[in-house]
Amino acid sequence: MNHDRNAGMLRRTPVQRRSAERFERLLDACAQLLDEVGYAGLTTKEVARRADVPIGTLYQFFSDREGLIGALAVRNLESFLARVAGRLEREEPEGIAGIVEVTVDEFVTMRRTIAGFGVVDFGAVGQDHVLEATLDNNTAVAGRLRSFTASLAGGQDDAEVDIAVRVALECADSVLKLAFATDPQGDARLIAECKRVLNSYLHDRLR
Repeated sequence: MNHDRNAGMLRRTPVQRRSAERFERLLDACAQLLDEVGYAGLTTKEVARRADVPIGTLYQFFSDREGLIGALAVRNLESFLARVAGRLEREEPEGIAGIVEVTVDEFVTMRRTIAGFGVVDFGAVGQDHVLEATLDNNTAVAGRLRSFTASLAGGQDDAEVDIAVRVALECADSVLKLAFATDPQGDARLIAECKRVLNSYLHDRLR
């Protein structure tokens, strides 16, 4: 996990192995409880109890509940980017369609399998600047995803590519939320339509 991106939300970054293990246990407990009680029901006291960590230790790392959830969002994003990058390197898919397929599939897989991801993914309600202090969450995510499309943009102006990736992300975010609102595993038809929309739009914008 890249803790530097969440430095503003952390009181202390774990360095020693024992501290790092406790830090990760707290994030794991937070994720599990989000699935059980939701965002509104989450308390730092219960997270510490579930993680078998003293509440004082939790507050050594995090100033409050929002800081804890913010750190979970950062971990989710780092994991997602690593998964996408790993698959792209292994499979070397061709063109925009290949990148869209991998990126959407990895998000869907995490949504289905990672605790708390359906509640927080890369940010939470009311937390618009979790990932970067000066950028809203989706702009920050789009900036990180930008590198995956660099080879496809040809000689296009960087600002135009940035806008295209951001718009694609907003579309994907909306359609995938709808897919999981109607089906806990994600409506397969809506997931397919999400890929279709992204392919059509990005082929038009990045050709």
